[in-house]
Amino acid sequence: MKQIVVIGCGRFGKALALKLVELDQEVLVIDQDEDVINEIAPYVTHAVAADVIAEGVMEDLGVQNFDVVVIGMSSNFEASVLATTVAKELGVKFVIAKVKDTAHGKILKKIGADEVIIPEKESGLRLAHVLTKNSIVDFIELSDEFSMIEVKAPNIWVKHKIEDLDIRNKYKISIIAIRNNTGTHINPISSSIIDKEDILLVVGRTEDVESLVDITND
Repeated sequence: MKQIVVIGCGRFGKALALKLVELDQEVLVIDQDEDVINEIAPYVTHAVAADVIAEGVMEDLGVQNFDVVVIGMSSNFEASVLATTVAKELGVKFVIAKVKDTAHGKILKKIGADEVIIPEKESGLRLAHVLTKNSIVDFIELSDEFSMIEVKAPNIWVKHKIEDLDIRNKYKISIIAIRNNTGTHINPISSSIIDKEDILLVVGRTEDVESLVDITND
């Protein structure tokens, strides 16, 4: 279990926080809007109405004791800059900041953000999965119903042929590519044997793709 702070509870922050809780993580949500906090409080571990850029607030809330801080205030760039700066000064090991564009991302990276998220390219759902599972390389929502995941080969699949695993019937997903040190192999044949070092590109309904996460290696 990781301890994660989500600062800013807009659409992105709310989706991220709720998904992280669903994935059994400890989540602290911070937002200035008390109504927003009251709305999400029953569904997350902790929820606090506070202005994170006020002096001493982040330290008083114990942000420095969390594994990851996600700053989701892209509409207020000054606040994002200050929150990122304070989080790194407090010793937070991994700070992620949502930004409006590449230019803002470059600035936040220069002042210490470990990763930046551009909303048009990222989602709270994807970030939640990537943060909580070391086996996941990427998670992409294709639509409201379908998702694609790039994931390390599960141990129980290694040294087995795709056809023997009966993946489509058993897991209701499809392997559309395998990536390894020999390159990327699109639409692998059913007799392909899965290797421990393989990265699998898998597509299916979101609930089925998420079920795959449970059997992958932590």
